[in-house]
Amino acid sequence: KSTWRGGADVSQQDDAPKGTLLSRKEALVVLASAGTVFAGLSRDTRADDGAFSSACVVLPEMTEGPFYVDSGLHRSDIRASEPIGTPTPGAMLELGFRVSGLSGGNCVPLPDAVVDVWHCDAIGRYSGVRDRTGSTESEHFLRGFQVTDGAGRAHFTTIYPGWYRGRAVHIHFKIRSAVTAEKGYEFASQLFFDDGLSDKVHGGPPYNGNGVRDKRNNQDGIFRNGGEQLMLKVSEKKGVYAAVVDIAIDLSRP
Repeated sequence: KSTWRGGADVSQQDDAPKGTLLSRKEALVVLASAGTVFAGLSRDTRADDGAFSSACVVLPEMTEGPFYVDSGLHRSDIRASEPIGTPTPGAMLELGFRVSGLSGGNCVPLPDAVVDVWHCDAIGRYSGVRDRTGSTESEHFLRGFQVTDGAGRAHFTTIYPGWYRGRAVHIHFKIRSAVTAEKGYEFASQLFFDDGLSDKVHGGPPYNGNGVRDKRNNQDGIFRNGGEQLMLKVSEKKGVYAAVVDIAIDLSRP
């Protein structure tokens, strides 16, 4: 079930940021002795990255945006519309999450949290919705959720996102408490990319079929309200991109 339907321009549906925007000092809260955040790990190192997760990083909450769809797709590879289908074309992106819980001065890995990811395809379309460009309501590409393991980790195989009018390049994500949790929480925000990297990726097919994007990061109103704290550190190897998001959910906040 989609949380939004309508014919308004996509850019008008990405509302102003919500929640508490933390200062840079608040946003980088290091609680462990080593205090180092590792991002952009390759797929080869992903299986062992729990050994390096020694920091607790609190990131700013942002608008969920108009296109969250509870598709019920519990999957790691979110590229295809269906579990067995042709992957949506685009440069492969391996996206990892390391989720921790921050409460009472302690930071520990958060298992069984539900991590949702969704974003547009190489030419700016979201699946599962209807807008001024048409309907993709019967499709479910570039959507899905994972449940964090005992070390608070979740992983997605997707593509580098494209762009659409009025927004910089971004990925939406949401972290929800486990179904069995006594007290629920929900955190939504967005991830951003270096403009130079997006220029490089979007210079080739199928991205170049969508023309030159009209908003860079510093022109995006949502990015200007905390986006620097949500910039992905992306590595690349043989045309495959990879990034890891370290994030702590402040369980003491409403």
